[in-house]
Amino acid sequence: MPDRETVTPADLNILFLEARTHSAWLDQPVPDALLKKVYETARMAPTAGNTQPMRVLFVKSAEAKERLRPTLSPGNVDKTMAAPATAIVAYDVEFYEKMPKLFPARDMRTGLAAMPVEKRDRMAFQSSTLGGAYLILAARALGLDCGPMGGFDNAKVDAAFFPDGKWRSNFLVNLGYGDRSKLFPRNPRLDFEEACRIE
Repeated sequence: MPDRETVTPADLNILFLEARTHSAWLDQPVPDALLKKVYETARMAPTAGNTQPMRVLFVKSAEAKERLRPTLSPGNVDKTMAAPATAIVAYDVEFYEKMPKLFPARDMRTGLAAMPVEKRDRMAFQSSTLGGAYLILAARALGLDCGPMGGFDNAKVDAAFFPDGKWRSNFLVNLGYGDRSKLFPRNPRLDFEEACRIE
């Protein structure tokens, strides 16, 4: 095996092994500068053709929270209103317009713009999902707790926050400092033999 540096066991605990999905939050704000650092870290991970279609709207203000409230499933209202920030992980349907910057070595924009819309949207959705996962890992690495969720009405979120139709919501991630005293025991995970094959 190549001699490569790896993260420490403590790092793995922060990112995966001891990290939890949080629903209760301490009354402690998340600075804008930290949210910026979370994005700037997450953006460095790979996406298809370096397309980087993920877009993020961080909901923090009382006014924005109230616009978000009616889009949420009932079980997600209280936890989201209490979270210091909620990231709306979205994707840009016109992500190909950024390709001259993101892939300067050759013209990627023309081919992507000519791609069937359904195929291009699927590409954007997949890579924005990857981007959202990287965002969670970056947030954990930088000291935040996360509560990702899908219990909301995408059409209502898009109407409230992206009325021009250029960004489309994928999923939400509550961000802040979790109240660990209110965590439930961790649910089981599938073993390797149940979920994986090597051929």
